[in-house]
Amino acid sequence: MSYAFRLTKTGGPEVLEWQPVDVGRPGSGQVALRHTAVTLNYIDTLHRRGVYPLPLPNGLGVSAAGVVTEVGQGVAGLRPGDRVAYAWISPGAYAEERIVPADRIVKIPAEISDQQAAAIMMQGMTARFLIRRTYKVKAGDTILVHAAAGGVGLFMCQWAKHLGATVIGTVSSTEKAQFVKQHGCDYPIVYTSENFVDRVVDITGGRKLPVVYDSVGKDTFDKSFDCLQPFGLMVLYGQSSGLIGPIDTSFLAAKGSLYFTRPTIWAHVARHEDLVASANEVFDVVKNGHVKVALARTYPLKEAGRAHNDLVERKISGSVVFTL
Repeated sequence: MSYAFRLTKTGGPEVLEWQPVDVGRPGSGQVALRHTAVTLNYIDTLHRRGVYPLPLPNGLGVSAAGVVTEVGQGVAGLRPGDRVAYAWISPGAYAEERIVPADRIVKIPAEISDQQAAAIMMQGMTARFLIRRTYKVKAGDTILVHAAAGGVGLFMCQWAKHLGATVIGTVSSTEKAQFVKQHGCDYPIVYTSENFVDRVVDITGGRKLPVVYDSVGKDTFDKSFDCLQPFGLMVLYGQSSGLIGPIDTSFLAAKGSLYFTRPTIWAHVARHEDLVASANEVFDVVKNGHVKVALARTYPLKEAGRAHNDLVERKISGSVVFTL
């Protein structure tokens, strides 16, 4: 019998229920996986709390790595024993085994471990669409990355630094400031004790920034616009501190013809060919040493509740995976 975490109600980590499940066999276009590493993403805590509601009962977790155990009819290019990873499919990754669509997984290169693949699929591909497509970071740019010590933030800092950008990042403590400085962030700002707008103005000599990347939301959203130069782009891709509420867009004109976007990873990997291209580019920057996977901790999957608490309480810097 296989086991998985299930949600029958929303709330704190105690609502996670470790239950026996009947995985079944893969149908047409599907594969069966035995998970080897499961990603802890911040969105998992939002699904658990009901901030982003799921139909209940449901699974939890949207990215993982594993080994193919069986392929369904019509599946080409995959066979039992292949090491694969996925990101952003229907929740259910917090499980020993599961059935997934074959066109939503990618093969893991030999140079990448299962734990690395699990850690970088969701977070690395998010970083990729943010700095390679939403705003194409180039040499000479100065950018601001909020939550720089998180999994996505660390990936962005290193990748942007490799591209020749100067990286400013906000963090919640001096310890995290030292940590991100070792991972591509030129100017860490401890936002709990410093005014990040004033620091950005000072660092840039008053020129401000062409882009701000914000996954925090409510606590940083309004002030982030004050960090932008005319025609600058505000990129909101998460709301860990809370929802931002309605926006009166007239202030975009008042602050210098600013741009605002709310992109998602799904739109960037909706087609299988886009998913493969995105994952391969992420794997390449890791294989080539441009980005080092900052794997903060591993937890046994059964301790998912403890990991959720640690993440929400900001005890973690970097990526976290569950092991099985």
